[in-house]
Amino acid sequence: MRWLILWILSAVSALADGEKAGQFDYYVLSLSWSPNWCETTGDARGEDQCNPRHDHGWILHGLWPQYQYGWPSYCRTSETPPTRRMTAEMTDIQGSSGLAWHQWKKHGTCSGLSAQSYFDLSREAYDSVVRPEVFRRLDQTVQLPARVVEEAFLRANPKLERDMLTVTCNGRYIAEVRICLSNSLKPVPCGRDVVRDCRTEDALLHAIR
Repeated sequence: MRWLILWILSAVSALADGEKAGQFDYYVLSLSWSPNWCETTGDARGEDQCNPRHDHGWILHGLWPQYQYGWPSYCRTSETPPTRRMTAEMTDIQGSSGLAWHQWKKHGTCSGLSAQSYFDLSREAYDSVVRPEVFRRLDQTVQLPARVVEEAFLRANPKLERDMLTVTCNGRYIAEVRICLSNSLKPVPCGRDVVRDCRTEDALLHAIR
């Protein structure tokens, strides 16, 4: 009986500590269409990201360690949290230092990397994907099938195949393009829980501000 009690206490303790850093199968690179996020959320908050002077299009939502099914989050790590300078340096591609901090806390801690290395890898992943130029030329809101966004990314990135990316929506708004990458940032097939394409035929894409 004593060994059973000790085993249960050990298991509970392990669960309380959270998931281990560095143990995952691949990354999901999540790109958010900033004008749509501003329309649905950011404007009401008065977010600086939505100021037209930034000219944001596809921004980095995050680089997420992923299992073949599910994902780790808020992992145990001995790494030092990022400094304000580190998070501020991510605003050009991530929109806000607050988002950069949140992404480190929820996802970066699971990468097994230091905060600086995680942000460096996130930037490298962001730069490795061509954001189709056609979206930069949007001067008014358009309605289009969500699959058109996927087609544009596939054409701009010949190494990507259909099972390596997905487009998500928030209601009728195009929300994100999610691309699956290996630990060395090579395109790989996504897990089944990731590949859930938005099938909206009249999705909204707001213009660059």
